[in-house]
Amino acid sequence: MDILGKVKGYREEEERLKWEGTFAEYLDIIKERPEVAQSAHSRVFNMIKDAGIENSNGLKKYKFFENEIFGLEEALEKLVEEYFHPAAKRLDVRKRILLLMGPVSGGKSTIVSILKRGLEQYSRTDAGAVYAIKGCPMHEDPLHLIPHHLREEFYEEYGIRIEGSLSPLNTMRLEKEYDSRIEDVLVERIFFSEDKRVGIGTFSPSDPKSQDIADLTGSIDFSTIAEYGSESDPRAYRFDGELNKANRGMMEFQEILKSDEKFLWHLLSLTQEGNFKAGRFALISADELIVAHTNEAEYRSFISNKKNEALHSRIIVMPIPYNLRVSEEERIYEKMIRTSDMAHVHIAPHAFKVAATFSILTRLKESKKQGVDLLKKLRLYDGQDVEGFNQVDVEEMKREYQDEGMDGIDPRYVINRISSTIIRKEVPSINALDVLRSLKDGLDQHPSISSDDKEKFMNYIAIARKEYDDIAKKEVQKAFVYSYEESAKTLMDNYLDNVEAYCNKNKLRDPLTGEEMNPDEKLMRSIEEQIGISENAKKAFREEILIRLSAFARKGKRFDYNSHERLREAIQKKLFADLKDVVKITTSSKTPDESQLKKVNEVIARLIDEYGYNSTSANELLRYVGSLLNR
Repeated sequence: MDILGKVKGYREEEERLKWEGTFAEYLDIIKERPEVAQSAHSRVFNMIKDAGIENSNGLKKYKFFENEIFGLEEALEKLVEEYFHPAAKRLDVRKRILLLMGPVSGGKSTIVSILKRGLEQYSRTDAGAVYAIKGCPMHEDPLHLIPHHLREEFYEEYGIRIEGSLSPLNTMRLEKEYDSRIEDVLVERIFFSEDKRVGIGTFSPSDPKSQDIADLTGSIDFSTIAEYGSESDPRAYRFDGELNKANRGMMEFQEILKSDEKFLWHLLSLTQEGNFKAGRFALISADELIVAHTNEAEYRSFISNKKNEALHSRIIVMPIPYNLRVSEEERIYEKMIRTSDMAHVHIAPHAFKVAATFSILTRLKESKKQGVDLLKKLRLYDGQDVEGFNQVDVEEMKREYQDEGMDGIDPRYVINRISSTIIRKEVPSINALDVLRSLKDGLDQHPSISSDDKEKFMNYIAIARKEYDDIAKKEVQKAFVYSYEESAKTLMDNYLDNVEAYCNKNKLRDPLTGEEMNPDEKLMRSIEEQIGISENAKKAFREEILIRLSAFARKGKRFDYNSHERLREAIQKKLFADLKDVVKITTSSKTPDESQLKKVNEVIARLIDEYGYNSTSANELLRYVGSLLNR
């Protein structure tokens, strides 16, 4: 279907979803589906919950934030379970402003944006359907029509609690248009839309001297005063402030702590009492989630001011730190590049990984745990196995610092440097070294990096470079060894024969002479040493291999080159060690002979087909590894 056809389908779907009826008919709907009358907080929580929840390593993963927010599972779980969930159950936290506090480019605005877009889509579903009094600029809850003295009986019959009073405008309309017959009041289904200012609002503070409170609460329409005769007539008032338009949904309060006090006091009344003052009217009820965001420096300054104590007690602060996992940081960069006009540029494998390694190192704090350096901590946080440590150690490390991840290099800086590399090189491919070089060059231009930090960050770039060197050698090693696959299989079979004889205390028979001989200890050790198996640990490792071999035999399976990951790694390293001279000659020769050229082409083809390189980056990798081996 072409784009115009999809637009037409969307329009037809909206027409199908529209509903209009009397208040009496609306009561029939909520009798059948009470969730229609849920509060704004409840709607947000159910929207997140309905998208799906998975449990992973003791953490809840919310599919609602999937593919948008990376590496913040703990912060998101806290946000949902400590704010949205209890607020949905009408507990007292719903009477608080939600303040997301964290470093720049940490995901605060993205979380709010996802919630907004989510509400727009959710209001188009049956579970998220929202109904309002027709013609009301505030999209008022139709249940406000129920008189206060009947609300207890209404709860007993419908099981729904009603909070809030009918607005001044709808009170007048009820009398003048409907002759006080609430059953005849027209109700319509509404769809949240930030663009159309329905159920979603955004307020951004500007100069306190020029900004008007009307931006929040609406204003008098002076052109109609002559018609209606009084400023206290609700028909002479424009209910078009952000608090009016965000009713039933959510309002984002950007840079809340930079706002003038007069704006903040309106939020206090709204969150605590569910109403706010506007014009010459009684308090106006509103049901909306107020979410704000700020950085840590502004928040610390705010709470240190005694004048803000009343407001501080009405705020729930949710820290949103930087991501601390390399694999998730890579996804952030991939997403940023994918949504840019440079998505066609080839980013060589591991370019994002080395940038992420550098970024995460700047955000971590040294652990007090013995034997843990920053690199080990980085690996443990990323879910990698580090000998001598387990998940309990990781949890202990996370508890060491409450503010870990609240400072360091932000993702925008990294993407800026990657973008600079892409533009400057003017080639369809960049590699890890290009990225590291650009990160290093950019430190001088970063406005908030001190000379001490710069020295520390340069060290982190060196660590990331060393990590890349190991990855690059291993990648080329695998590609070369693949060309010697028969050699790898032969070497492994030879090793297994020797291990079997060693464990069973048997002799081996020489295939040429037929004479008996002892297991080849030198061969076995040359392979085991490749993966750090000590002399003391060799017996246990060999027995483990024999047990795995027997298990495969019992199941009728063949134990092959890929059956034991550590053994495969040892075989590869052993082969590569034996082939190192061949690799050095092949990768560094300016005029390779025919057999060398054939070998290089085979390796490049494998790097392209199976490892994600293109021709340029594969050749660059080979040259770089050749230079490493020749040092």
